[in-house]
Amino acid sequence: MIGRITGTLLEKHPPMVLVDVQGVAYEVDVPMSTFYNLPKTGERVTLHTHLVVREDAHLLFGFATDGERQAFRQLLKISGVGARTALAVLSGLSVADLQQAVASQDTGRLTKVPGIGKKTAERLLLELRDKLSAAAAAASGGAPAASAGGDVLNALLALGYNEREASWAIKQLDASLPVADGIRQALKLLSKS
Repeated sequence: MIGRITGTLLEKHPPMVLVDVQGVAYEVDVPMSTFYNLPKTGERVTLHTHLVVREDAHLLFGFATDGERQAFRQLLKISGVGARTALAVLSGLSVADLQQAVASQDTGRLTKVPGIGKKTAERLLLELRDKLSAAAAAASGGAPAASAGGDVLNALLALGYNEREASWAIKQLDASLPVADGIRQALKLLSKS
């Protein structure tokens, strides 16, 4: 499998880019989030890739971060979601936005993506519930979560609370609280309900 390519960006035609790697030019489909962050043509680029092999084609998909690639792979595991649909989801939502939509079970955000209807959105939310946090952590490059609310949510989920309960508790908290205090206060709120 081709896991990563580094080369010269020759062409940009959304959603496809052409990357020259030592004389071999690869056609790579990328989500729009990656496309908008590409350098100018003629400059060097590195993409994390996923190769899809079908009877009639070998398709290479590229991503700016490993987290995007992991989210793409999680989407591919869902019944009825193909590579084009997964690419459309990641073009319409960042990995962090997708994780937030899954955590809050927000079908509305997913149905705004072209090609995603209500039933598909519900299936995505159901099947990604426990799987997307690892992809989102990789998307941030292993860095701490952007908000304390995400860490508090993950802690509550790890303690066995469902996402609806955890999301409700987080909405009651002050956003400026440190993670440890947020977890304590969320647990107090959940014990009273």
